[in-house]
Amino acid sequence: MSVLDTITQILPEVRRAERQPGLKEKLLWTGAVLLIFFVMGQVYPLGIDPSAVVSFERLEILFGSKIGTLTTIGIGPIVLASIFLQLATGAGLLEMDMSKPENKRRFQGLQKLLSIALAFVESAIYVYSGYLTVSGGVVFGSIMATQLFVIFQLALGSIILLYLDEVVQKYGIGSGISLFIAAGVSQAVFVGAFSLGMTETGTFLGLVPRAVQTALGGDLPNALWLLPPILSTIFVFLVVVYAEGMKIELPLAYGRARGLGARYPIKFLYVSNIPVILASAVIINIQIIGLLLYNAGVPFLGNYVNNQPVDGFAYLSSALPSPLALGGNYLAYLQFILQPAEILHILVYGLVLIVLSVVFGWFWIESTGMSAKDVAKQLERTGLQIPGFRADPRIIEGVLNRYIPVITILGAAFVGALAWFADITGALGTGTGILLTVGILYKFYEDLAQQQLFEMYPVLKRVVQ
Repeated sequence: MSVLDTITQILPEVRRAERQPGLKEKLLWTGAVLLIFFVMGQVYPLGIDPSAVVSFERLEILFGSKIGTLTTIGIGPIVLASIFLQLATGAGLLEMDMSKPENKRRFQGLQKLLSIALAFVESAIYVYSGYLTVSGGVVFGSIMATQLFVIFQLALGSIILLYLDEVVQKYGIGSGISLFIAAGVSQAVFVGAFSLGMTETGTFLGLVPRAVQTALGGDLPNALWLLPPILSTIFVFLVVVYAEGMKIELPLAYGRARGLGARYPIKFLYVSNIPVILASAVIINIQIIGLLLYNAGVPFLGNYVNNQPVDGFAYLSSALPSPLALGGNYLAYLQFILQPAEILHILVYGLVLIVLSVVFGWFWIESTGMSAKDVAKQLERTGLQIPGFRADPRIIEGVLNRYIPVITILGAAFVGALAWFADITGALGTGTGILLTVGILYKFYEDLAQQQLFEMYPVLKRVVQ
């Protein structure tokens, strides 16, 4: 650990502001970082063949990336590094008392170091797995030198996003990671719904302009068949917003101060979107591992065409194609998914997504201090108890066990089923993307309201902090 501490101290760091930025200044910093992120998503590294890039929509949405550009691996290394370290800490493999400031700094340094290492590893996987086509002879006339140069550029792009995330945390609002995910999903939804780009046949790319164009052409039925993906997106968005507000509240009392009480909220989405994020990441990794095996001549998980699975478990566990891939014609999309082979595909994909979500949801609360036992200890340390019960952590744990395990399973299964429903109905931005974006925007709204409140009442800020 001392060796790692020495290395992490050498790593560059975004310096904290000498004075606390105002709300307008924070919004400007956040907007500037967002602009840089979008610009990086349009820049192709030297040595990449842009015409041969195969888009991987789910990976792009989950990790805020755009395949083939400087944001190819996006925030993937940052997210994975955070998950690995949190699970290692929760499982006792990495012993750190996070209440101590020096341990918090050590954890952040380890996360940054692991993120940089994973950036190079993931870049190499993209290049050598065949997802990116590297032009030969760009560097010193050598394909090997060109591949290494591309790996360096892709890793550098992810490292830039790592430091942009630090900029947002210290000078902006919220988190850069959340900002990049929400921006990518919002862009996918907006472009899919309202893009004015034209296809080779002279029709609009966006579903709404194309529906208007088709209706004005006298084909009203086909115009209406273009709208279901948008309606599905709105429906899933509203369901997530409603589910975010569902919770039960356990009454609590301060043992040493009679008359003072509080409530412990247990949200229906107790583990938030974490289960479906991890489940989607596993499904994506199945596709990548299957491709590596196929390229090695061992099609154990299925065969691939244009880097996409066409049969086997890799295909059955993959998400369905978007209706946009079929020209936006929802009637053709329904005819496609109602084929016997595709019905099996839908059922297996849904089963895998929901089961993985439940497994990861349970594993997450047990390893991150959210289980009934951990919460009972936290309440005891703060002097809180449940009215009518003895102030014994075992008693509190027994009461919490009536709610937390059940809500964990139901909530994880719900987010998995909702993501599956959004995917099979063709919602824009995918089900996982919508789930993530709603939670991110809700948290962004809370942060924005808090900053505005602190600016109106500076004394309150001093009291809270």
